[in-house]
Amino acid sequence: MTSNIVNQNHFQKLEEAYHSAKINRIPYKDMTLEVEEGKAQLSYPVSSDFFHKMEALHGSVYFKMLDDAAFFAVNSLVQDVFVLTTSFSIDLLRPVNEGLLKAESWVTFESRNLWVAESHLLDERGRKIAIGKGRFTKSKISL
Repeated sequence: MTSNIVNQNHFQKLEEAYHSAKINRIPYKDMTLEVEEGKAQLSYPVSSDFFHKMEALHGSVYFKMLDDAAFFAVNSLVQDVFVLTTSFSIDLLRPVNEGLLKAESWVTFESRNLWVAESHLLDERGRKIAIGKGRFTKSKISL
């Protein structure tokens, strides 16, 4: 039971860190994060503020959601320091211009100093909008 309480406190600490970051307070203020052990989920209502000229959501939002979800899925397993993204690749599958997006991520590999996580970005109908995969390592920045 104590381990579960420690984990819940860690997950809450990560969620608070996410929402207190300047970039998440202003341009991405409506993005929400939920962290579990080895998993994370971000939700975001599509905003036309981030549309490109063809009236669809810019790929930078796709990248941010996929990378952030993967980052926090990994950091849910690392309790002493923040992790760093060392590489992250995405495949953009389809455009989106409305609705609620969800980025779901889970850790697929872990060793002493390396973690790999995958993310799927889904529209509100459950269709894949983009997929991503990243590698992460420990930083020296304390949580």
